[in-house]
Amino acid sequence: MGSTAGQAWNHVKGEWVEGNPAIVGPMTHALWLASCVFDGARAFEGVAPDLDLHCARVIRSADAMGLAPMLTAGEIEELCWEGIRRFPADAALYIRPMFYADAGFVMADPDSTQFVLSVYEAPMPTAAGFTACLSSRRRPAPATAPTDAKAACLYPNAGLALKEARGRGFDNAILLDPIGNVAEFATANLFIAKDGVVSTPVPNGTFLNGITRQRVIGLLRADGVDVRERTLTWAEVMAADEVFSTGNWSKVVPVTRVEDRDLQPGPVAQRARGLYWDFAHRRT
Repeated sequence: MGSTAGQAWNHVKGEWVEGNPAIVGPMTHALWLASCVFDGARAFEGVAPDLDLHCARVIRSADAMGLAPMLTAGEIEELCWEGIRRFPADAALYIRPMFYADAGFVMADPDSTQFVLSVYEAPMPTAAGFTACLSSRRRPAPATAPTDAKAACLYPNAGLALKEARGRGFDNAILLDPIGNVAEFATANLFIAKDGVVSTPVPNGTFLNGITRQRVIGLLRADGVDVRERTLTWAEVMAADEVFSTGNWSKVVPVTRVEDRDLQPGPVAQRARGLYWDFAHRRT
């Protein structure tokens, strides 16, 4: 994930407000007890791929957290397009709808659910690649955290994994699941390629089955690539021909080093990124 890099517009209580408006206080449940869910979509080069799916997922996340969303996915998507049109047509934007509770004690009061939409300038990362290491932290089990939601309360764990990784000189971290199999990067889903076969951890409830992840799997399979969703070990990541990530923030990006093993951006990641860009611009 990244931070605001430029202009930002926010839809708050029926109005568009510029910048970073103050919307919560010390008594707000979301600030005190973390009842916030969000989703992230992208607009870039005049397109906003899978925006409808991101709007639908934030509704599911709100339901999973015991909130009461007052908007439909279609209504959220319309507001997203309103926000997108406030920027130049070719602007690179991050689109973040959010639901949170205003009141409650430990358990959120669903009747106090609030909605905010932020649309802001955020440059797309390049395809140059990034480095990653194995984290000492793990993704939580479904019985220990709301792993079926894109919930803000899950991100401090990812942030601590990033802090650890960057302290060791890496850009990102690879987290295992509670029983020691590979789950994902701290900020994205993980893929490897070995002998022309692509593998990615099978969704087991410990990480989100990302929208960009699902899209890339479908695009590669339609292009004739053997893609397998399965249990993935750390040893297999270290032995892979290629390692790459999928996620909304960066889309498809190769890994150039895992721990002490140097890698080069490979043909599979390049192919996946090209297929995604063709899909986004409806060239497929």
